Amino acid sequence: MAALGSPLHTFRCLLRELRNVSGVKRYRDTAGYCYIREQFRRNQVTSEKFCRAQQELHFQASTYLCLLRSVRNHVSLHEEYHGKGERPAEEVARLVGLKLPQQPGGKGWES
Repeated sequence: MAALGSPLHTFRCLLRELRNVSGVKRYRDTAGYCYIREQFRRNQVTSEKFCRAQQELHFQASTYLCLLRSVRNHVSLHEEYHGKGERPAEEVARLVGLKLPQQPGGKGWES
């Protein structure tokens, strides 16, 4: 199993994603923020002992963070590449990172 990292880092990343999702200026007033903060405070380690509940919370928080990031990335990719009807060949080529060759001008090339 991969290392989870610091619980504080996970907490901050969760709040960053929550801020992006909520869209309100004062995200600290939302129910999601209060719930996440309360869960992390409740499961703090207060002594030098192994705390299974904290490890489980940290794993669940990391999993939820991965879900939030994946959904955000999916939405941005979907908005960028979702079909918008018929597109010209130049736009499709540019979308995939290619350039169409330029036709030389002059006599005999007019269509």
